[in-house]
Amino acid sequence: MENTVLKNTLPETGFLRLANIIGDAKASPPIPAIIPVSKSTWWAGVKSGRYPKSIKLGPRITAWRVEDIRELIQNSPESLHGAGREGEEE
Repeated sequence: MENTVLKNTLPETGFLRLANIIGDAKASPPIPAIIPVSKSTWWAGVKSGRYPKSIKLGPRITAWRVEDIRELIQNSPESLHGAGREGEEE
């Protein structure tokens, strides 16, 4: 089932912006989260190596490779919900 969802929502190749990964409920229409964590949790995970490194596409444009996000989802399902966040039990 998870692979079906990935095939229907993520392109084969390309880049994703942060709002496409963690979602944006305030957008019109709202963007559902692929990985439901907060922005600060995401950036802390990037810094620690839990989540993939970003790629700068321009001075104010940061994105992630779709292939890296697919690999993250397939190889570490516990990372998708911010497991191990500070102040939480695992």
